Amino acid sequence: MELSVVVVNYNVRYFLEQCLVSVFAALKGIEGEVWVVDNASTDGSVEMVKLKFPQVKLISNQTNLGFSKANNQAIKLAKGRYTLLLNPDTVVQEDTFRECINFMDAHPDAGGLTVKMIDGKGRYLPESKRGFPSPWASFCKIFGLTSLFPKSKLFAHYYLGHLDKNATHAIEIMPGAFMFLRSEVLNQVGLLDEQFFMYGEDIDLSYRILQHGYKNYYYPKCQIIHYKGESTKKGSLNYVIVFYKAMILFAQKHFSKQKQNHFVTLIKLAVAIRATASIIKRLIIKVWLPFTDFALMFLGAYLLIPWWEQFRHGVTNIYPRDILYTLIGFYLLTWIMSLWLYGAYDKPQNLKSGAKGILYGTIAILVVYSILPQNFRFSRAIILILSAWSLLSITLNRILASTFIEGLLKWKARKKSVCFIGTASELKGSEELLIQAGFHRNNITHLLPEEVLDEHQRAKKEIIADAIKYKNISEIIFGTEGIPMTSIIHAMMYFSEFDIDFKIALHGGDSIVGSSSVEAQGELYTLEVIPLAKPVARRQKRIFDILSSALIIVLFPILWIFLVKPFMVLKSALQVFKGEKTWIGYNHPNISKQNSVLKPSVYLYSKWGKGLTSNVGLDFYYAQHFSITLEVSELIRNIFKTQD
Repeated sequence: MELSVVVVNYNVRYFLEQCLVSVFAALKGIEGEVWVVDNASTDGSVEMVKLKFPQVKLISNQTNLGFSKANNQAIKLAKGRYTLLLNPDTVVQEDTFRECINFMDAHPDAGGLTVKMIDGKGRYLPESKRGFPSPWASFCKIFGLTSLFPKSKLFAHYYLGHLDKNATHAIEIMPGAFMFLRSEVLNQVGLLDEQFFMYGEDIDLSYRILQHGYKNYYYPKCQIIHYKGESTKKGSLNYVIVFYKAMILFAQKHFSKQKQNHFVTLIKLAVAIRATASIIKRLIIKVWLPFTDFALMFLGAYLLIPWWEQFRHGVTNIYPRDILYTLIGFYLLTWIMSLWLYGAYDKPQNLKSGAKGILYGTIAILVVYSILPQNFRFSRAIILILSAWSLLSITLNRILASTFIEGLLKWKARKKSVCFIGTASELKGSEELLIQAGFHRNNITHLLPEEVLDEHQRAKKEIIADAIKYKNISEIIFGTEGIPMTSIIHAMMYFSEFDIDFKIALHGGDSIVGSSSVEAQGELYTLEVIPLAKPVARRQKRIFDILSSALIIVLFPILWIFLVKPFMVLKSALQVFKGEKTWIGYNHPNISKQNSVLKPSVYLYSKWGKGLTSNVGLDFYYAQHFSITLEVSELIRNIFKTQD
């Protein structure tokens, strides 16, 4: 057997599917095998592989064993002359494997090989070729000297910036996303070091290959897409800590004592700086919009209350300021909480969510106002005036901010034009996904494969360029039925300077995947984006659980005679209140697993009378039609066992 491909997956189902489609296309004419090791994913990855890729040799772990241990599970069973360790968030060309095999056969000194990687916008990824992370190289990388002097041999050794990215080179470190290894060399140097849970294992293995007298090569004739950020969230604080811990482990394993001490000190300093910066950045991102909303609301109250007093009573300061501003603070916080509850701070921003937040917040304020003592009830008109001002101010705040922050507003984010390059059947299958994602049919331009490919299956760049120019295209989606992956990757690289987003539609119209940023997780258009999967629905569900369980606990001495199994209900209410369970949940175990955002449920959704008899049908109806009203009716029906 020539080649064993090993893919370790963790919760990137749709990227894994696209990866496997490209892998099997590249394996045509090659005697090979594909191993997928799943590290306890909860997004249905295992079920997808079993259903769509039965030829895959699947290892399904019950816990997340980490990258090294999971790879080793498959490597020990692999039979190929060559072993490829491949990330699930990658896409390979049709000729990638054959070219790599030919290169390795022609270079017996090669222990390993990697290729040129591009991101989801077609841009070259500098980590395609890397140098040894010496203390000096790491210092330059950590403190930005590598970015300032990207082609310097002195300052950019971390990414070997002085080496031509379009030429073949012997390098020091291969990236873990694509490591094409000679199996006999792997047996000599040993498997991945399982001390490295994630990150650093590629550096360690590459270094050991060099120590045994072999070479690692960078081979740019082959290009792959690497949706950097999919397998792991590289911008997170957890990533920073885990990555630098791996670097310390590598230093302790391979550096001299003196170098080790310098390196560890440097790494700890880097962790402190990056962690602090990450916390500050996250805090700013989370609070800037609620803070500016609150400030604008308060400004409105400060200006409008004296105006109303003058207009209504002919004088100002008629309302006691100490009590009034206490109430105003309560009103503003209520509106902010209501905005949060109804998703006005989720991305992308939705003006409808803001309107709902203000509306329901106003209703809550008026209800509380009606039960306040007379000396605290100054004027309903002030509440209504401030609610109108709040709605106006938060709307203008978002519109203004969206001019500086791309994609902040949903209606602005999707007012872009899309070019779909693929067959008519592919477009038909993907159109529903695009419309659900917020695109308008009139903004979708369709080009057939025969229009954009020449007789050699290469993209006619001038045809695509004309569409970009005259149709104002900002996103290109490729179908894969009539377009080779090689042509797609070459087109992405050519148009990488055009600031175009690229995505690829999977077979069957299930999803469209891509990535518009190196740092951000990839974007996904899929029919499985359902209401109950959204943060706003989960917040509402959790708040309902807290309030309803608290009410049942408080009123239990009165309610218990009406309840079915009252003490079971009380025990469940305590579990729900503590967040261990939710009242209503899914029936089917696979649905529950794929939508693991829900806690285990006390009761299963069972809305009879809808013509739904299967558990799956009931679950999807529940997920699509989730509402607080539905939760209330289901809870009452279960705890009191009423009939529909």
